[in-house]
Amino acid sequence: MRSLGMAISLCCLLTATIAAPASAAVTLTQVATGFDRPVYVTHAGDSRLFVVEQGGRIWVLSGTTKTLFLDVSNKVVCCGEQGLLGLAFHPSYATNRRFYINFTRKSDGATLVMEMRRSATDSNRADPLATYKRKLLVIKQPAANHNGGWMAFKDNLLYIATGDGGGAAGTRAQNKKNLLGKILRINPLDPDGSGPRTYSVPSDNPWVGTAARSEMWARGLRNPWRCSFDRGTGALWCADVGQQKWEEINRSATGKKLNYGWAVMEGRHCYNPSSGCDTTGKTLPIAEYSHDHGCSVTGGYVARRSGASLFGQYIFGDYCSGRLWTIGANHGAGAALPTPTLTGRRISSFGEGNDGRIYLTDLSNGTVYYVNGT
Repeated sequence: MRSLGMAISLCCLLTATIAAPASAAVTLTQVATGFDRPVYVTHAGDSRLFVVEQGGRIWVLSGTTKTLFLDVSNKVVCCGEQGLLGLAFHPSYATNRRFYINFTRKSDGATLVMEMRRSATDSNRADPLATYKRKLLVIKQPAANHNGGWMAFKDNLLYIATGDGGGAAGTRAQNKKNLLGKILRINPLDPDGSGPRTYSVPSDNPWVGTAARSEMWARGLRNPWRCSFDRGTGALWCADVGQQKWEEINRSATGKKLNYGWAVMEGRHCYNPSSGCDTTGKTLPIAEYSHDHGCSVTGGYVARRSGASLFGQYIFGDYCSGRLWTIGANHGAGAALPTPTLTGRRISSFGEGNDGRIYLTDLSNGTVYYVNGT
């Protein structure tokens, strides 16, 4: 996600409309409000929602009732692009009580991925840090932006999106020995609680056995701000915030040494060099839009709930302009985007309930919305 102060100042300049196929306007229904800088919504395998606040708190939302699940605000540096940025529940959470958080550590600005546990006696409370914590990853951050932060499970393996570290990022996203600008794939479990104290790497990760960090699943990302797995196909969707001109949406079905192109390419265009760049081996985005229409993409989800009017549509938006788009899950690479819905919201994230319903968070007004038709 781009610096929020910069994004707010830029949004007022974005008045152009996209000349593209028409689509039905998407509407939102308020679910709950009163949150402080919400940046994610997810579930733990039941009807409840978990709302992540950038400052370091996680709330359980059951209907309209909010309960504080976890507070690590004293460990988190916020805000801008830092903070508590990711949350993922293990597929066996109901029995093993394990979940994972991704945050920017207050002491040094590093990215920390940590395993925690739900209370054994209260399903709406996490064990405090003093009771149980296990550090999985500590990634040094050279600057205060481009932290990434998304995490999710697929097939009991944890996927983690990292930004390129910001500042003068240089070649970090392409560097196979650096964990920045990547999607990582690990097995986080410590089965009996006695050790090892870190994670293991799946033997089928694409760079295992090469002169590269074996945790890598994909590389070449600038600041991946919200990825998701398609419930129907398993495809990985990942939005990557652009530098100067282009915001992009990537869709990938496999993990065969994926390279999303940054910082050689921005979107489907050469960036460094500005022309004649080498596109060999690059996975180009299936969709992009210019900074005439926004300045910080927010990735979403494919609607897969049975009976949903937007079934099979991928929903995503832009933080700066509040535009919201829907494209088919089979959207052709480079095809024009449809006319967006102007939501008037600061779209900081999308989220998915256990039933497949898709939600949207507004950073500025602290509200969670349901995306109607999902």
